[in-house]
Amino acid sequence: MTFRTTGQSNMASRTNPPNYIIASAPFRISFAGGGTDLPAMYEREGGAVFSTAIDKHIYVTVKRLSSFFGKSYRLNYSETEIVQSVDDIKNSIARECLKLVPCEPPLYIGVIADIPTASGLGASSSFAVSLLSALHVLRDERVSPAQLAEEASTVEINMLNRPIGKQDQYAAAFGGLNYLGFLSNGRVTVEPQSMRPQEVDKLFTSMLMFWTGISRDAGQVLETQNARTEINIKRLRFMKEQAEELRRMTLGGIDVKAFGDVLNSGWQNKRALATSISTDQIDGWYNAGIQAGAYGGKLCGAGGGGFLMFLADPRQHESIRAALSDLQELKVGYEPNGVRVVSQGIS
Repeated sequence: MTFRTTGQSNMASRTNPPNYIIASAPFRISFAGGGTDLPAMYEREGGAVFSTAIDKHIYVTVKRLSSFFGKSYRLNYSETEIVQSVDDIKNSIARECLKLVPCEPPLYIGVIADIPTASGLGASSSFAVSLLSALHVLRDERVSPAQLAEEASTVEINMLNRPIGKQDQYAAAFGGLNYLGFLSNGRVTVEPQSMRPQEVDKLFTSMLMFWTGISRDAGQVLETQNARTEINIKRLRFMKEQAEELRRMTLGGIDVKAFGDVLNSGWQNKRALATSISTDQIDGWYNAGIQAGAYGGKLCGAGGGGFLMFLADPRQHESIRAALSDLQELKVGYEPNGVRVVSQGIS
């Protein structure tokens, strides 16, 4: 099935709409095609990404406060903010989401995540998608995953002028394992991959994730990559074709070694797009994983830091862990669901 970005908000008709909502959205791993979702590429000749949502989430609580709190906006994330105007909110995503989907103060917004931000797993987009979902519910509006993905893209790309693509917003909104198509007119197609549960399990039980301990600004990496699109066009075409190759692989079941070979080839191409994507230290870790028995892997996200992901026969996992014993491992599983409301009510 293919989903496209269509539809407008549908107003729900409830006598007592909720005044608190907890919404969550998953993080993602992009297997192939990352970078072809940038406008400089897809506006020229389209792009494609093959990615999956994982069982690590961000949770956003939005609550209307009583009049005793005045007209304040209260935010609690890695920092605490109490301000009287939306324009004064320092958290840029929260500020622009509230401009796009206004909710009158006094209002509380709280954020907690399973993993750190700036880790290469799409955290900022997951935050935008889940916050927008909660704000719409607070306004008694029902919206589609496609609309939430487009609104999050509007916030990050158009309102905040970040040099990023659209893959993260769609992965967070839809969840599951998807082939994402980025058309030259800006539209996005989402093709969920219908894999048997045992095939999904085979893929995820072959996966290892290691935290490099390096946080980075994806925007800086992508800005450099975007400016080099003409120079890198052949590599980007190859990466787009790899996303299609992985899509074909899932039709008849998963060959983990072949899947890993594609990841390895894709990583070698991606690291050549810009000097900021990898470092000698990251290359050393990656090579150690391959020499210890991994079929292939990649640095998740734009590059420069975050998580290293490998695919390997589970019998080789202990050897790979030993080779990367200085890195912390993250256990991940498959997440079939996208953004959702975890809890809502009147209090």
